[in-house]
Amino acid sequence: MRPTPWLLAAAATLAAAPLCAFAQSASGPMLTRIDDSRVVTLAGSVHPLARPEFDQGAASPETRLDRMVLVLQAAPAQQAALDKLVEAQHNPNSPQFHRWLTPAQFGARFGVSAGDRARIAAWLSSKGFAVEPAPEGGRLLIFSGAADQVAAAFHTQVHRYLAGGVAHLANSQDPQIPAALAPIVAGVLSLHDFRRAPQTASRRPAPAPQAAPRPQWNLGGSHYLFPADYAAIYNLNPLYAAGTTGAGASIAIAGRSNLNLADVAAFRAAAGLPAAVPDVILTGTDPGLVPVDQDEATLDVEWAGAVAQGAHVKLVTAQSTATTDGIDLAAAAIVNQRLAPVVSVSYSSCEQAMGPAELAFYNGLWEQAASQGMSVLVSSGDSGAAGCAASQTAAAADAGVNGLCTSPWVTCVGGTQFNEGGSDATYWDAANTPVQGSARGYIPEVVWNESALHGGNGLWASGGGSSRVYSQPAWQQGVAGSAAANGMRAVPDVSMTAAAHDGLVIHENGSAWIVSGTSAAAPAFAGLMALVVQGQGGAGQGSANPGLYALAASSASPFHAIQSGDNSVPGVPGFSAGAGRYNLATGLGSVDADLFVQAWGALTAPSPTLALAAPAGPLRAAPGASATVGLSVATGGPFAGDVQFSVGSLPAGVTAVWSANPVTPRAGSAAVTLTLKASPQAQPGVSVVTINARGDGLTATAQLQFQLAPARLRPSAPRLPDASTRRW
Repeated sequence: MRPTPWLLAAAATLAAAPLCAFAQSASGPMLTRIDDSRVVTLAGSVHPLARPEFDQGAASPETRLDRMVLVLQAAPAQQAALDKLVEAQHNPNSPQFHRWLTPAQFGARFGVSAGDRARIAAWLSSKGFAVEPAPEGGRLLIFSGAADQVAAAFHTQVHRYLAGGVAHLANSQDPQIPAALAPIVAGVLSLHDFRRAPQTASRRPAPAPQAAPRPQWNLGGSHYLFPADYAAIYNLNPLYAAGTTGAGASIAIAGRSNLNLADVAAFRAAAGLPAAVPDVILTGTDPGLVPVDQDEATLDVEWAGAVAQGAHVKLVTAQSTATTDGIDLAAAAIVNQRLAPVVSVSYSSCEQAMGPAELAFYNGLWEQAASQGMSVLVSSGDSGAAGCAASQTAAAADAGVNGLCTSPWVTCVGGTQFNEGGSDATYWDAANTPVQGSARGYIPEVVWNESALHGGNGLWASGGGSSRVYSQPAWQQGVAGSAAANGMRAVPDVSMTAAAHDGLVIHENGSAWIVSGTSAAAPAFAGLMALVVQGQGGAGQGSANPGLYALAASSASPFHAIQSGDNSVPGVPGFSAGAGRYNLATGLGSVDADLFVQAWGALTAPSPTLALAAPAGPLRAAPGASATVGLSVATGGPFAGDVQFSVGSLPAGVTAVWSANPVTPRAGSAAVTLTLKASPQAQPGVSVVTINARGDGLTATAQLQFQLAPARLRPSAPRLPDASTRRW
C-alpha cells in the first residue's frame, strides 16, 4: 500500500496572511476585505432528509467534523477560457488537440489564485480549523474542526437526525459565509453524512460446484460470467491476441473501503489472468474493510482488471467522515494528483438532492479531469427511472438520475441484460474451458430490468433519464432518441451487462460471489478505455463522450444498439428502447470491443488541413509591366505531399508566373511568390483573381484584387531651343 499522508496546515505564513485582497483579474487575486459582519447565505445546502420531523436535537459542540471541503470557483473569464480550451483539446483538428494539462498547470491557469487561497485558509485557521495543503487544481480547500467551530464560522447548527431508522448528522440551516468570499466560494461540499449509494444491485454466494461433467459456473439455466465469457461476448479476444491488454495504461477506482489483495489474486488465478497486484492508495485514514463498500471495491478492482488484463489498477480509497463522503475525497485525490488516465466510480446520488456546492464540485472536478486527459466512467444507477429512490425496495419513488454522472464531462454507464430467448445452447457451451469460459460469442441484449424478480416491489434496472441541471451538449444533440430529454443532458451514454441473470463472478473474503448492477458495467467499460489508451500509445483520451457519439454516427459504429425493454420500475414509468441508436435506458448501447478500439484510433487521428493566405490589399500593374505578391500556405495534421498552385481566369493579356510550383511544406508551412505579367496590349481594368492551392486531397483558395491601369505620365522639362536656332 502507498499511503498519502494527511497533513494539517497551520503554517505561520498562512496564519500571518492579511484577511484582505485586491481587485479582481482573470488569474490574480479577487478577494476584498473579509468582514465577518457582512454575510451571504448559501441557499440549497440542507440535505432533503434533514427535516424537522426527523430532528433529534443539536449535536454536542465538540463533535468532530473532519475533512470538510470548501469548493472554490474561478472567475467568469477563467471559466470561459477553460470551456473553450477543453473543447479544443477534444477536437482532432485543433492545434490544442490532446495537449493535456498537469494539475499544477490547471491550477495556475484556472484555479483560484494562490494568494486568495492563502487568505481563505488564514480565515479558516482564525476560526480554529486545521487546513490541509491545498490540492494543486486550486479549486478546493480541505479543513477539519468541531461542531461549535462550524456554528461560529458558518452560522449553522449541526443536528442529529433519525431518517428511515438510521441515525445521521447534518446541518439544520443553510450555511453563511462572509460576503467577500461569495465571488470565490461556491460553498461547503457537504455538512452531513447522508452517503453516496454504491451501485451493486445484488450480491449472493456462488452456487456450489456440481458433480462432473456439469461445469462449475454454468448450472442449468443460469450462467455466471467469468472474464473468458466477457471476452467472447464482447469480442475482446482479437485484441488480446494482438497484444492489446491495457499494458502501460492505468485505471483508478474511487472507493471508501480497503480490500483483500488475496481475493484479487485468487480471482485472477481462477480466471487464468496474469498475476497483477493492484495498488491501494490511501487518502487520509485507512477506512479498513467496510461492509458493502468492500463488495464495491472488490468488484471494481477485479473487473476493471478482468477486461484490461495488462493494466495497472489503483484503488484510491478514503474514509468517510461525519461531513464528507469518502467517494468525494477519493475522487478529488484522483483528479488533483492525476493518478490514472482512466477513472471508474460506482456510486450515485439523486441529482435534485445535491446542493449547489455538490454539483459545482463534481462538474468542476470532471471538467478538470477532461482537461488533464482523464476519461471518467460513472455508473448510471440501479433504480431505473427512479434515480431518487430512498431505497432499493420502495414501491414508489421520485424520478431522477445520478448527479455524479450528469456533468457533460463524464461518461455515464448504464446496464443491459442478455436475452438468450430460451435458446441457451445457441450461446453457451455445456462445459467450461480451463479458464471457466463457456460463452460462445455475442448474446443479444435488452434493457436491464429485473424489478419483477423482487416481488413487483423492486428497483433493479438501468438508471437513465434527463438531467434537471445541465443542458444537452452539442455532441449529443440530434442523436435519435436523445430528443426525449427535452434539451437537457441525457444519460446514460453507453451500457454493458449489469443483470443478475448471467451475473458476474467475484472473489471476496476467500469465497466466490455473484454480483450485478451498473457497478459491474462502469469498471468494465473503464477497462475498455484502458485498451484504447494502450492503442493510442499510452496517451490519455480525456472525456470519452465526444468520441463515443461521433463513433455512433459513423459508418464504422461499434455499438450494439439496444432496441427492446425499458427501465420502468414500480411507481415510476421509465423509458423504452426502440429503433434508433440512442435511448434513455441504455444510451448508445454496448460495444464490440475489437471494433471499438480500432474505430477509436481512426476517429481520433487528426485530419490533414491546408490553408492559403494572400495580402488583403490590391495588386497593381500597368500594361507592359508586372507585379509580384507573396503567398503562404499552412498545413496541419498528417498532411503529406506537395502543394500545387493554380490561378483562375485572368484578364486578357495577363499571365501568371510562380517562383516555385509545386512546393513542399516544411514544418507545416511554405512561401511562394506569384508574378502577374501584363502585355502592352492588356486592357486596363479591375478584376478579382482566384488563387488555388491543392494537396493531399484538399483545396484552399484565396482571392486577390488585381488593378491594371495605364502608367501615369510624368511632366517633362521645358524643351530648350536647338543650338542652331538659339537667339541672343
